[in-house]
Amino acid sequence: MEFRPCIDIHNGKVKQIVGGSLKDEGDFADENFVSVQDAVFYANLYRRKKQKGGHIILLNAPESTYYEETKRQALLALQAYPGGLQVGGGITADNAAEFLEHGASAVIVTSYVFQDGRINYENLEKLKSLGRKHLVLDLSCRYRSGAGEAGYYIVTDRWQKFTDERVTPELLDELSAYCSEFLVHAVDVEGKAGGIEKPLVQLLGEWGKIPVTYAGGVHSFHDLSSIAELGKGRLNVTIGSALDLFGGPMPYGEVIEFIDRQNKGR
Repeated sequence: MEFRPCIDIHNGKVKQIVGGSLKDEGDFADENFVSVQDAVFYANLYRRKKQKGGHIILLNAPESTYYEETKRQALLALQAYPGGLQVGGGITADNAAEFLEHGASAVIVTSYVFQDGRINYENLEKLKSLGRKHLVLDLSCRYRSGAGEAGYYIVTDRWQKFTDERVTPELLDELSAYCSEFLVHAVDVEGKAGGIEKPLVQLLGEWGKIPVTYAGGVHSFHDLSSIAELGKGRLNVTIGSALDLFGGPMPYGEVIEFIDRQNKGR
């Protein structure tokens, strides 16, 4: 189990938002925290702490008037910590190389691979040229119990659109052949700091064949203990709104120490 730090950028600023509130129209999101610091500040902090594998997420669509400033912040952060951070948000086979050249250890892809509700295998094949070690697939998902089988379904386009792809061990097996890691935001609880999606954590932990980072709802050290237990020590974790770096109650240093103790106890 590792702690994976994050830098979420929206409208050119580092923020923590309520995940399900994000809208392209009007570049709107319910905000939990807006930092006075830029993305480089956080990249330098994570570099000094020697924490790798964190992720930068660009939360504006490429069509947004804010996108270029959001992208600029991301590129500067990557340059501040070369090889230490992953980057996602609007990544395609056409622009992935630019982010890798600016220092990203890997690119994180969702919407480009999941289109029209299904896996786009043509686009997935195009990403092969990056090398498996440079590709992380974002399987951010929301629970749905209506049409079809109940479960966690992958959502795309900044978590606004449901696909028909349900997160199952079989899907994880299939997609793991293309990537080095999965990033999974539990969107229904993302940014709400009200508790984790335990069934999702358990599903991911029981699979556990390549690194998986879970995000969503962590708001206490009890949540971290649950992730360690239900995830069988296999899941990495990121914390947003609940972390003191983003105005929350959980001290960054204590989180790192807590996870270190969990690992030593296994």
